[in-house]
Amino acid sequence: MMPTARQLALVVAIALALATDPALSTAPAGDRGPISRRGTYAGGGYLIEVPADWNGGLVIFAHGTNGHEATPLASHLADKGYAWAASSFRSGGYRPDVFVVDTLQVRDLFIREIGRPRWTIIHGQSQGGHIAIASLELHPGVYQGALIECGVTDGVTIADLRLAYMAAAEFFAGVPLLDDPARPDLAARVTEQWLPALGEPGRYTRQGERFDSVVKHLFGGDLPLRLEGLRRFYLSNMIEFRRTQTLGRAGSTLNVRYRIDPGLGVDEDELNRKIRRFAPVAGARSRETNPVFAEPSGRITVPVLTLHETGDAFVPFGLEQSYRRRTLAVGTSHLLVQRAIRWPAHCAIDGDAREQAFDDLVAWIERGVKPDGDDVLATDVSKLGLRWTSILHPDDPARRR
Repeated sequence: MMPTARQLALVVAIALALATDPALSTAPAGDRGPISRRGTYAGGGYLIEVPADWNGGLVIFAHGTNGHEATPLASHLADKGYAWAASSFRSGGYRPDVFVVDTLQVRDLFIREIGRPRWTIIHGQSQGGHIAIASLELHPGVYQGALIECGVTDGVTIADLRLAYMAAAEFFAGVPLLDDPARPDLAARVTEQWLPALGEPGRYTRQGERFDSVVKHLFGGDLPLRLEGLRRFYLSNMIEFRRTQTLGRAGSTLNVRYRIDPGLGVDEDELNRKIRRFAPVAGARSRETNPVFAEPSGRITVPVLTLHETGDAFVPFGLEQSYRRRTLAVGTSHLLVQRAIRWPAHCAIDGDAREQAFDDLVAWIERGVKPDGDDVLATDVSKLGLRWTSILHPDDPARRR
């Protein structure tokens, strides 16, 4: 049984009280052998790794929906003298509201069993990006920085994008898909009715070209390798998103402005009038009762560095753009550095880019050296990521220049 909102709030309050208890001493660095611990706690299974020459830095890893609790930075952290800890989370599925608490608890566990770190960075992948941003916004002061890769950086907006994708798909295909998205024959209807009506990337029908134009704008613009990435998730994006699940219940297209390129025979204003709109379930994205599923505020107080593939059609790059706009609106954009990785995949960022980003984040936290990033809101997004992508994909248009 999932805990209630009041129970979650109590757990968080206890965790934060313990984490700030002055009686908990800072563990001295470098005076003990390496520590490796595995076990279970209220938030699921946990891992703790502390090198013999621990320098006092701690990384808390928040994995994705189908990820693993072992951080991909493990070897790099050990070489640099940093400790890390992670939780398996108490359940599967997309529940960042619960997993924020699990992540706070594993940090508290580290402090009680090992000692207080001099700083803590939260490192989130995919769903872990939602966990990281929610943790920073809702629990300021707990973490001193965040590294987010392929992440749901703009939180509940991922539900809006998935729902908007499906609404556009049914509109252009003329196939009702959202009346009963839980029906067991949904996959068959998608492949037998929707797919023939629209075609697929590289082999679109006329209606498919219109749909693709809308998706392009929803997901962040004419990004490098966007079509190559879309091929991988073209069908699954239609089938796997369920409005009956927690994330789906929070989805809303009420404020989505659909865009479409000129020359495709579709009037944009008419499209926005006629396409079906969907509201969230009452209370599903309430800041009072379920703040992790409310819209992010952009109010970060510590350095955040993100990495995101341009061709990610599962967790679209557009989430980086929408979160950048939030920080600009509230005056915190100076704390957000974003780097594009030119690749058509989800969470396939290479180790060198990840390790460089982590080292740059630490230098920013410790020495105030703000790293470089990309302008994700640039008018021309075709050049994003050239500096951070060590090996260009065979289909990258930059290879032909």
